[in-house]
Amino acid sequence: MLQAGGRGCCKLIDDDKPHEECGVFGVWNVTDAAAITALGLHALQHRGQEATGIVTHDGVRFHSHKGLGLVGDNYGDAKVMAGLPGARAIGHNRYATTGETVLRNVQPLFAEFEFGGFAVGHNGNLTNAHTLRKALTRRGCLFQSTMDSEVFVHLIAISLYANVIDRLIDAIKQVIGAYSLVALTNEQLIGVRDPLGVRPLVLGRMHGADGNAGWVLASESCGLDIVGADFIRDVDPGEIVVIDSAGVQSIKPFAPQPPRFCVFEYIYFARPDSVMEGTSIYSARKLIGAQLAREAPIAADVIVPVPDSGVPAAMGFAEQSGIAFELGIIRNHYVGRTFIEPTDQIRHLGVRLKHSANRAILEGKRVVLVDDSIVRGTTSQKIVEMVRAAGAAEVHMRIAGPPTTHSCFYGIDTPERGKLLAARNNVAEMAALIGVDSLAFISIEGLYQALGKPGRDDKAPAFCDACFTGDYPIALTDHLQPQSAQLNLLAELT
Repeated sequence: MLQAGGRGCCKLIDDDKPHEECGVFGVWNVTDAAAITALGLHALQHRGQEATGIVTHDGVRFHSHKGLGLVGDNYGDAKVMAGLPGARAIGHNRYATTGETVLRNVQPLFAEFEFGGFAVGHNGNLTNAHTLRKALTRRGCLFQSTMDSEVFVHLIAISLYANVIDRLIDAIKQVIGAYSLVALTNEQLIGVRDPLGVRPLVLGRMHGADGNAGWVLASESCGLDIVGADFIRDVDPGEIVVIDSAGVQSIKPFAPQPPRFCVFEYIYFARPDSVMEGTSIYSARKLIGAQLAREAPIAADVIVPVPDSGVPAAMGFAEQSGIAFELGIIRNHYVGRTFIEPTDQIRHLGVRLKHSANRAILEGKRVVLVDDSIVRGTTSQKIVEMVRAAGAAEVHMRIAGPPTTHSCFYGIDTPERGKLLAARNNVAEMAALIGVDSLAFISIEGLYQALGKPGRDDKAPAFCDACFTGDYPIALTDHLQPQSAQLNLLAELT
């Protein structure tokens, strides 16, 4: 069964944060499509650092390059870029929520069908992938990877519909989960968003020197900005956007549902210069910080962000409270995500490789640390120890998200629930374990209000907030449904 979190790779520095999903990017009718895609993927690097891939089409053939590591490590070679000709491309940055990090699991995936080639990149997680995979394997499908994303390819392959769009619709009507897709065929660039719009996808337009319009799909608007594309709109929940020589076509095969966009994009995942669902991420985080200051005021001398994701919220907290904002913790931007074998001693010291205390700001001060979340609590504990060692008189912590009490099954790699600090402890117990003088989280109601909502409507929440509430809006078929329900689906496919 596919599990949320709990993967075996060693992440010394960032093992106490929810990990990003993936980033997808696609272009149509753009000169040097591979180079443009590499730039877009660079802007989306925060959404996945384990592997990257690009597939292009030159009007006759498909071309592909995949590699482990960062975008810059894979596409800085002129020979690699020369091997990716064409004016159409899709790309993917991977952070593995399912499947180990090996080259066969690097996207985009590619397959040859009777209608031609088909490449696809997937951001998100399918909650019935295990059940579908069993049925497809029993039917004779041979899987080449351990990713849930490959389910899309096999469902398209066995579909009885004539054209690729109808086959794709057939496939997405059988999957359950949260996803955004970019796909490339011989004649089309395709974008797809899950029916609840949990995962993001935006559409942009580029104007070439020849006057022809090119089109761009990206996980975030920052991917459009880096290539000089104009933001057109968010792809709607449940929408299929088909781009070809005739322009852009919108297909909506699902009945409309109230959207449930991932609220954690606003708190942590998205780049602060992105705009999602009409909201500036930077502005949203400042508003969240201001709301947190109203809900959990504290007498202090300095407001200090935990870099980098805590910075805008800390600015909002400082402005609302009237307390000075200072960079009391300095981040080393040259430390990678994987460093050296994490012995107990290195784990203890590892946080100092990424963060160092600014003693001149902290010594003798009542310090409020502002961060976006607490997952296991191990990094928070080390940061508090570091700030105290720098001479802080008091250390308080304020968190710009509610307590993370449940695992995510929709494309964010979080630990299993038993390893979440807030699932095992109340706030007072968490404060004692982390070692702070006080600890407070923004309330779920306050979070909604900061994002422009009157509050959380328990019958129809505006966001997916399952990590805070346990209210999972999409069925967890592989995890929770009875075996009989899974067997029924197996029978339908076989």
